[in-house]
Amino acid sequence: MVVIDVLNDAGGRELLFNKYGLRKVPVLAKGDQYAFGQMLEPFAKFVGLPVPGADGLSPEQLYQKYEMVFAAGQRYARQFPTERFRERVIPHRERQIRTLCFHVFRIGEAFLETWNGAEYSVKIADNEPPDSMQTGDDIARYGAGVWKRYETWWSGLEDRTLSRVLKTYYGDTIAHRVFERVTWHSAQHCRQLIAVLERMGIQPDGPLTSADLAGLPLPERLWE
Repeated sequence: MVVIDVLNDAGGRELLFNKYGLRKVPVLAKGDQYAFGQMLEPFAKFVGLPVPGADGLSPEQLYQKYEMVFAAGQRYARQFPTERFRERVIPHRERQIRTLCFHVFRIGEAFLETWNGAEYSVKIADNEPPDSMQTGDDIARYGAGVWKRYETWWSGLEDRTLSRVLKTYYGDTIAHRVFERVTWHSAQHCRQLIAVLERMGIQPDGPLTSADLAGLPLPERLWE
């Protein structure tokens, strides 16, 4: 198997696009076939491996985890000094801290849009924050507003198994699995925000623990 690091290998993204027409990673490819890594099951099926614990957390457990992740993201966003809010998250990637804070909540907002009929497209959650959001407090308040919408959504759900099939760029997928993905995706970025705060010498306000994140299929590495 050949591993291509599209951030650091010259021509990596061009190879991915030229051969498969893809812009999003991670991708596992063999010959002319490929599977997206956004979901573990297609990866495992592609290589013929079982997926231990594939059932994962229930929708209700995910909802509780996501509430905790949203609250943590708001706390961390408010800790970043305004004068450092446009620094890069990591040196070799252009994404700013401001953008990453926004992304934590935008991922969740995109799920609600998909639930209501939109397609979870490749770029649906990759927006830059609007000009009105210049500080961590601005973005934290945006996150709080998105969570209010989640509370309304959850309280009005008739089918809390989330059996509805949603359209995503990695195929038609049951909503339970998409909800799992957005939950761990936001959680992974919260882990990164913790690391950036620590790098700045700022003690994170209530860092998420392994117990908090138990049951989420998070990458082992911080910058996957």
